[in-house]
Amino acid sequence: MKPAAKHTTEREFGGTLGAVCIPVFLPLTVLFLIGASRTPSASPFQWPPPFPLVQHLWDPLALVLLLGWIGLHALLYLLPLGKMSEGLELKNKTRLKYPINGFHAMCISVALVLLLLKLGAPLGRLFELMQPLAVCAIVLSFLLSICLYARSFSVSSDALAPGGNTGNHLYDFFIGRELNPRIQDFDLKYFCELRPGLIGWVVINLGLLMKEVELQGSPSLAMILVNGFQLLYVGDALWNEEAVLSTMDIVHDGFGFMLVFGDLVWVPFTYSLQAAFLVVHPQSLSLFGAAVIVALNGIGYYIFRSSNSQKNQFRRNPNHPNVAKLKTIPTASGKKLLVSGWWGFVRHPNYLGDLLMALAWSLPCGFSNLLPYFYVIYFTILLIHREARDETQCKLKYGASWDSYCKQVPYRIFPFIY
Repeated sequence: MKPAAKHTTEREFGGTLGAVCIPVFLPLTVLFLIGASRTPSASPFQWPPPFPLVQHLWDPLALVLLLGWIGLHALLYLLPLGKMSEGLELKNKTRLKYPINGFHAMCISVALVLLLLKLGAPLGRLFELMQPLAVCAIVLSFLLSICLYARSFSVSSDALAPGGNTGNHLYDFFIGRELNPRIQDFDLKYFCELRPGLIGWVVINLGLLMKEVELQGSPSLAMILVNGFQLLYVGDALWNEEAVLSTMDIVHDGFGFMLVFGDLVWVPFTYSLQAAFLVVHPQSLSLFGAAVIVALNGIGYYIFRSSNSQKNQFRRNPNHPNVAKLKTIPTASGKKLLVSGWWGFVRHPNYLGDLLMALAWSLPCGFSNLLPYFYVIYFTILLIHREARDETQCKLKYGASWDSYCKQVPYRIFPFIY
C-alpha cells in the first residue's frame, strides 16, 4: 500500500529528526518538570536536572490506578448516555458516528472521586504518585503507538491520514498513519482526545489540592483559582464535545505517538504543573489580585468559547440564524470563509482566548519563579506552530479565497501584533 505521491508529502515537526528526538525528550521533559516543581528553587535551569531516583519511578499502585482509570472511562464511553453525532465527511464520502457523553463521564468520575474522599481515601497521595503514574503513562503511550502503527498496515488506503504515509517508518510512527483507528465502534483517537487524560488532569489537580490541605490545613486562594479555572476549561471542552469533531486533530491528523503521548501523558502531567508548584511553594494572593486574574480568565474564556461556537455552528450549518448574516467569502470548493464576527477580528480568535486563559492559570503562582509559566510559554509556541499548520492547510484548500481573507483579516492571533 504505497501511493505514488507519498514521498513528496510535506513533513512536519522537523521530519525524521523531530520524530526521533521528540519521543525521547518529551518524556524526559515531563519527569523533569514534575521533579523541578518539588525542589526549593523550582528553577527550570537547574543543573544537574532534578530527575528522581530509579526506585522512585515505579509503584505498582500507579499501574493499577492508571489501568483502572482507563478501564473506567472505556466503560463510560460505551454507556448509552447522551446522543450520537456524525463527524465530517471522509475521503470515501462516509461519516463516522461518535458518542457525545464526555460530560456525563466527567460528572460520574468526579462523583466517584468525591465519594472516595468521603470514605477516607487519601487522594493527596496522588502527589507522591505523580512520577510513577507519569512513567506508566509514558510506557503505555509507546505500547499503544506501536500497536496503532502495526495495525495501520491492515487497513485500506482511504483510512490513512493525509500526512502519515510518507514511507519513513520513524516519521509515520510519530505522526500517525491511520486517521480514525477503531475497534468496531470504539474510536481510539476520539476516546483518548477527551477522556482519560483530560478528566485525569482534573482529578490530579484535586489530589494536589488535598495534599495542600494536608500540609497547610486549608486550600489557598491561589490553589482554588487554579483548580477552578482548569475545571471550567475541561468542563467546557466536554460540554461542547461535539465541536471537537471538526478540529484538525480529528479531521486531519493521524493517531500516532504525537497525539497518543499528548493525550495520555502531556496533558495530565504538565497542565497540572501550576497546582503541583503550589503544593510545595504556597502563594498568598490578595482579593484584588484574585479579582484581576478572574477577570482575565473570564475575558479569555468568553473569546475562546464564543469564537469556537461561532466556527462550529458555521461549519455544521452555514444557514443557522446566528451565523447566516455574517460576512463570508466564497471558495472554489463550494464552502465559505467567515470574514466577520470573531473571525473578522483575527484569523484565530480561539487561540487568543486560549492564551489569555493560560496566562490566568499561571498568575496565581506569583512572579518569583518561571516554572509555573512553562505552560503559557509552551502553549504560545504550540499555537503559533499550529496556526502555521492551519494556514498551510487553508492555503492549499482555498487558494485565492484564502489570500483574500488574509488581506481583510491581517492579524493571525494577536491584534496589531501578530
